[in-house]
Amino acid sequence: MELQTIDPELEADIAKFEVLLEAHLAGTVDEDAFRVFRLNNGVYGQRQGGHNQMVRLKLPYGSVTPEQLERLADVSERYSRGWGHITTRQNIQFHFVQLEKVPQMLRDLAEVGLTSREACGDTVRNVMGCHLAGACPYEVLDISPWAEATFRYFLHHPYGQRLPRKFKINFSGCATDCGQAMFNDVGVVAVGRPKSDGTLEPGFRVFVAGGLGANPHPAQALEEFTAREDLLATIEAVLRTFDHYGNRFNKLRARLKWVVDEIGMEELRRRILRERQLLLASSSWPGGVPSIVEELGDDPAGMTRSGQVTPVGTPVTLRGKANADPYERWESTNVVVGVAKGTVSAVAYAKLGDITAAQFRALAAIIRDFEVDIRTTNRQNLAIRGLRAEQLPSLYKALEAIGMAEPGAEMARDVVSCPGADTCNLAVTQSRGLADDISAALEEAGLGDVGGVRINISGCTNSCGQHHIADIGFHGAERRAHGRAAPGYQMLLGGHVGNTEIEFAQRALRLPAKAAAEATVRVVARFADERHPGETFAEWLDAAGGAKAVSRDLKDLDDWPSPEERPDFYVDFDETGPYVAEVGAGECAAG
Repeated sequence: MELQTIDPELEADIAKFEVLLEAHLAGTVDEDAFRVFRLNNGVYGQRQGGHNQMVRLKLPYGSVTPEQLERLADVSERYSRGWGHITTRQNIQFHFVQLEKVPQMLRDLAEVGLTSREACGDTVRNVMGCHLAGACPYEVLDISPWAEATFRYFLHHPYGQRLPRKFKINFSGCATDCGQAMFNDVGVVAVGRPKSDGTLEPGFRVFVAGGLGANPHPAQALEEFTAREDLLATIEAVLRTFDHYGNRFNKLRARLKWVVDEIGMEELRRRILRERQLLLASSSWPGGVPSIVEELGDDPAGMTRSGQVTPVGTPVTLRGKANADPYERWESTNVVVGVAKGTVSAVAYAKLGDITAAQFRALAAIIRDFEVDIRTTNRQNLAIRGLRAEQLPSLYKALEAIGMAEPGAEMARDVVSCPGADTCNLAVTQSRGLADDISAALEEAGLGDVGGVRINISGCTNSCGQHHIADIGFHGAERRAHGRAAPGYQMLLGGHVGNTEIEFAQRALRLPAKAAAEATVRVVARFADERHPGETFAEWLDAAGGAKAVSRDLKDLDDWPSPEERPDFYVDFDETGPYVAEVGAGECAAG
């Protein structure tokens, strides 16, 4: 493997970590101060306590190279459990890393250009982007170089180090919004503006002050159109405004979304635009089109020369045929085709977002052998891009050999979950166990290939699993029954994001953890049976009377047998003893 020279700034970060870690272990650096420093370097404590740490790496817009995949494999074996986890924000994280080994781990990663710097803490987090950018049949601009420029510009930026709270930036190449711009602090969507000669000027529409968590807020448009040369200055103006006016005394109300609640969107807009107007006077003014965008270009993949979008993409099936040829099922659900650049992409399935060391290495070999590139997705899979149509059968065989060729990736069977009580201090339930249970139940019912429905699970109300934007969402909750504590979930229905709109899911009913899979099967089966061709889950739900009406048919599942009748109802998934809701001190576990 050809190693890069470690970037001097990253080497300085690691050297400082070594010095402060030694001082912390010697008792000369305050615990609170070291915790803030540790988080800013992408290192979280785990619920297991001691020196067990989770280390999160930034993968800007999900991009990762073969050399980096091979190093991720090495790191997973040397420092973690032999596998890594893709987050809903396109990061990779490793658990059970011992604190004393973190500096060497970071240095190993820096050798291939990877960093955990500002992947956690009150910083500018990983810059997300649509995983099909540059290969999408609908995009207005390829946002990849823009996301890269934004990542580079704000890494180590003085204004991004000690913010009131975390700050999230997201890019989508078109209004379809696969990148999910509508619930971020800054969501950037590529759009076109008519010019006097009848052509379209490509640029952006910037949305601000969105967020999930226990109190979700939709992002709102800052202005109708932001020119390409003004984009970075606009993002910096939002960041500076947040730094000036965010709440530094109450972490629970510190995100930019709460500033809107306090002063209103019109006043926030006025302050941001004034900050941008005067930013020209700053030594850090980033005006103009970034050099990397000029170098790489941002022409779209999916536009024809006439400017028309050719609507070729992943078909949405009503219900898959159990006896269909496996390759045909995979090709019909996992492959996306662009037009202008002749792009072909395929989604590789990573169950629960987990990738083993062997899979990391096999993916690196696939990328080299097929001469393509790869990105993580916000649904915890991987998009293999730049394929030729004739390569698809061979790719399918290669993925099948490593257990990553499941058809219907990002459809019903592909349940998204946060790490939950497996490692997180704030989680009250084993969300990963429920995700596995739901996926298995859908398979058994023949519903795994149902398209147009997405299922997300969080182990608490904080929405790291993004349950608020799922067609079917769950968040963990402690329940009491027969005088005993028991694992439960709140079921939500009807969340969705797309077309620069967002709808947060509505509460349906509360359920025992062990009944949630049956509830999901019933809803998905009813949707598959009743929907009309082309009807979305949200449209079907409205026609069915909404979340409350659908949940009435599930009420029988909110029943608690006694501990003697069903002792399993009082034991969480992947646990062996009685359920206990152990919640520790939170370190901001949202990815």
